[in-house]
Amino acid sequence: MSGKWYTVGKIVNTHGIRGDVKVLPQTDFADQRFASGSKLLMVNEENGESREVKIVSSREQKNVYLIKLDGFNNINDVEKYKGWLLKISETEQGELEDGQYYYHQIIGCAVVTEDGEELGAISEILSPGANDVWVVDRPKSKGKQLLLPVIDEVVLDVNITDKRVTVRLMEGLI
Repeated sequence: MSGKWYTVGKIVNTHGIRGDVKVLPQTDFADQRFASGSKLLMVNEENGESREVKIVSSREQKNVYLIKLDGFNNINDVEKYKGWLLKISETEQGELEDGQYYYHQIIGCAVVTEDGEELGAISEILSPGANDVWVVDRPKSKGKQLLLPVIDEVVLDVNITDKRVTVRLMEGLI
C-alpha cells in the first residue's frame, strides 16, 4: 500500500445472501468510484490488513450503495469485511474544476473571517441536501462547533496551498 490512499466509502453491512455489501459513500464521485469494473482497496484500519477488490455491479439505495464484489458469492465471504474502508490511490483521483475540492483538501483547513478572526479548523464535511456543510471545531474557550454552509455568501476564499478558508459570517451562524 505505497503512496497516499483516500477513503471513498465504508462497508457498513451485508445485503442478501449472495455476497453483496452495503457501502456508505464518503465521496462526491460515488457513481464513478463504485462503477462496474472499478478497482478499490479494502482496508481494515484496526490491523492494517488490506485486499484489492473489483466491483462487478452497484446501485444506489437510500443513501448507501449496494455493491457486488468480484469473487464474493455468498454472505459468508463478506461478513468479516463489515467496518472496512474502501480506498483509492492518489493517482486515481481525477482533476477537478476551479472551485471544487476533495474532502481531504478541505479537512484540516484553518477558518478565518474576512476581518482576520480565527474561528477554528474544519474537521468534517456533511452533505445534508442542497449544499455541503463544513463542521468547524472551535477552540475550547470559544464554544461548540460551528456549522458553515458552503455557499458563495459565506465561503469567500479557499486556499488549499496555505490550508486556509476565508468566510463571511451570516447573522445567526455563531
